[in-house]
Amino acid sequence: MTPTPKRFAALRSRARTTGAACAVLATVVPAFTLGLGAAPAAAAPLPGGLGPCVPGDCPDPFPDANNGPIAGRDDGINIFVGDDFLVRGRAAEAEGRVVVLDDFDQNKNTEAGGLYNLGIVGVGSRVAPPVDSDFLAAGGNVTIAPGQTLDTTGGLVDELGTVRYAGTQTGTVTGRTIQDDDATAPYVGLRDELTAASQCYARPDGTTRTPTGTAVNEGYRTLFTGDGASSLQVFNVDFDLVNPNSPNGSQDIQFTGIPDDATILVNVVGENRVINTTSGSATLGQYRERLLWNLPDATTASFIGSGQFQSSVLVGEQASMTTVSLPGMNGRFFTTGSLTHTSDNAGVELHAYPFDGDLPDCNGPQTVTGAVSVLKTDAETGDPLAGADFELWRETNDTPGLQTDGAEPDTHVSDCTTPANGVCSDTTTVGTYYWRETEAPDGYNLPDPNVFGPLVLTEDNADQGVQVEAVNSQTPVPPVTGEVRVRKTDSDTGDPLAGADFELWRETNGVDGLQTDGTDPDTHVSDCTTPANGVCTATTIPGTYYWREIEAPDGYDLPDPDVFGPLTLTEDNAEDGVQAEAVNNRTAVPPVTGEVRVHKTDAETGDPLAGADFELWRETNNTPGLQTIGINPDTHVSDCTTPANGICSDTTTPGTYYWRETGAPDGYELPDPNVFGPLTLTEDNAEDGVQIEAVNTKEPVPPVTGSLTLDKTDAKNGQPLPGAVFELWRESNDVPGLQTTGGNPDTLADAGCSTDEDGHCTFDDLPLGEYYLREIAVPEGYVLPANPVSGPFEVTEENSEEGVTVELANDRGEPCKGKDCKDDTHKAARG
Repeated sequence: MTPTPKRFAALRSRARTTGAACAVLATVVPAFTLGLGAAPAAAAPLPGGLGPCVPGDCPDPFPDANNGPIAGRDDGINIFVGDDFLVRGRAAEAEGRVVVLDDFDQNKNTEAGGLYNLGIVGVGSRVAPPVDSDFLAAGGNVTIAPGQTLDTTGGLVDELGTVRYAGTQTGTVTGRTIQDDDATAPYVGLRDELTAASQCYARPDGTTRTPTGTAVNEGYRTLFTGDGASSLQVFNVDFDLVNPNSPNGSQDIQFTGIPDDATILVNVVGENRVINTTSGSATLGQYRERLLWNLPDATTASFIGSGQFQSSVLVGEQASMTTVSLPGMNGRFFTTGSLTHTSDNAGVELHAYPFDGDLPDCNGPQTVTGAVSVLKTDAETGDPLAGADFELWRETNDTPGLQTDGAEPDTHVSDCTTPANGVCSDTTTVGTYYWRETEAPDGYNLPDPNVFGPLVLTEDNADQGVQVEAVNSQTPVPPVTGEVRVRKTDSDTGDPLAGADFELWRETNGVDGLQTDGTDPDTHVSDCTTPANGVCTATTIPGTYYWREIEAPDGYDLPDPDVFGPLTLTEDNAEDGVQAEAVNNRTAVPPVTGEVRVHKTDAETGDPLAGADFELWRETNNTPGLQTIGINPDTHVSDCTTPANGICSDTTTPGTYYWRETGAPDGYELPDPNVFGPLTLTEDNAEDGVQIEAVNTKEPVPPVTGSLTLDKTDAKNGQPLPGAVFELWRESNDVPGLQTTGGNPDTLADAGCSTDEDGHCTFDDLPLGEYYLREIAVPEGYVLPANPVSGPFEVTEENSEEGVTVELANDRGEPCKGKDCKDDTHKAARG
């Protein structure tokens, strides 16, 4: 175990200083506001009343996981994390109220979409915290990675969960956010209380709790067999729940001999524990709200597999990291350490379900803890020593001195390797302890005796802790040496190669791989150039080594990567030495290349043309000409659009090529044929390249035309006259006026147009020029003008769009014609 990080100590310090305040709050604030409701007198719940649903609006029973409407409201804590809560991988959501004493950090795999639901989830019990309450309380920072979202609304517009934090908040949070220096003040005391309870459930008074049943790992399952009678069924498990015979190691979890309504307490002891299960609602669902998995010692714990885990979990070690990657955790999840919610698979979720079981009564005074340390030093200099391996043991068998084996050994607490300051330390409860050194630092003898203690941690000295010093003497042992070799050969023939320059490096900085620069590189040992046999050799001490080739033999490429190793020289293999094989490829001769070009020009001016689209094809099917489709076309090489200089070019290897024009420049026609070639690029002409000319003809521009519209009316009343017939003549003989006969008449453009009901007659699509209208017939009752020709009327480019309108009127030839006939008759009678 590594030394306790400073932040753990800081949290413990905060717990001590705020404990009294929490006690006061509990007496004046209704329990439901903190999620720390009091338990019935006959029951012994988790500390602070954690576990049961706190009204709210508690459904009875809680529904199985579903995506229906909100089923109820729970003001209790569903997830408690004593340190950091990390959201990683493809984790999807955490249901219910979440309390994190330090940082909440979301940085998922971007392929998972970036969304993490908290409080209200898509599929779960659908029992959420009360509206507008704290869905997340964080004693540190809330950090959401760029492009990701923490959603506390569940997609419901009227649901606004609150994210309350004591530090800073960065990234996107959907819902209400509140900065509050006391964001987790009501909950800080729970951390030490849960640690104490976890130890009490497993080891009341420091001795292992008496089990009521057995747990046996049968490979495909772990079977828990109860006594069939006790209201509290206790199982002690000192192994991983994994299947050693399965490729993925998963197994079923089954219980038998469990009375109805009994509480099940499973104490999973040990520092590193894995639960890999396929069990889901069918096997564990009946026990879900009365089953607690207690991990009092684990510094690392993993819940993996494919099942929907149906129970609550308590992790008591404050320096722990628990990883959850099961598809579903259905129950309360309380850890005094850190939690990582992650998976390579989509949709992993934490669902809110209460724990209503009756546990052993561990609600006595808060457990006192302190640091138990050992300082490792050099016997001559007194300097601290890194690299000494220690075990911490607790005196539990009432036999003086340390017993590590036998029928009743003392209790192994943790492991530690001394860092640079030489100190191993663990924070634990009061008692008597021993440090046992199991391996000395390199170059030192293991002390004899190798047990240091006893160290007695009491309530009086817990604040200062207790420490013992362990000294080591250096061991003057002549070093074992052996050869570290590299053999350089030709990759094609296997022949040895002379002239390769190598460096030999020793692994010294504790970082995987070779580092040759920076602030802390590995150590350069020697240099060598391979002789005729291709072998470089160095005789050196055991360790891990790398050969680095810095220059290849003449005519060969430097390998990539150019580092060979690691080679581990040990005392066992030093006599034979270790060797790496390093092969080199001959330097390839670059192929001859040249340009294949097409020059696009205007057919009339010869000017270069931009904007022509070309494809370059290589002759590959041995059929004359270019084939672009079919079962065996030639090979498409590249595409190009001519720039301002009109030239498309591609640098390629010798061969026969064709340029195919697929799109002409604007205003130009695509040539027919549109294939230019063949162009044969050879090694002889590659330096100059080959080029072909491709000319384009402009598209014909349609002539501008116009229109002439006649508006024929009654000369007296202006009413439109239908039925007037006109010829349209075009001025074409350069003689003023209209000539309709003779040797050189003007041109008849339209032989006749009769005005419609609106008196209109329109001549369309007229070439630009001068025109005359010649009236050849009048409506009944009207007379032909003395000069039936009108004009000239000029159709120009300027008026071509709106056209030319000509207004002409006809006089009446008979009385009482037109609309005002009666008025005209009356006037004649009067006059």
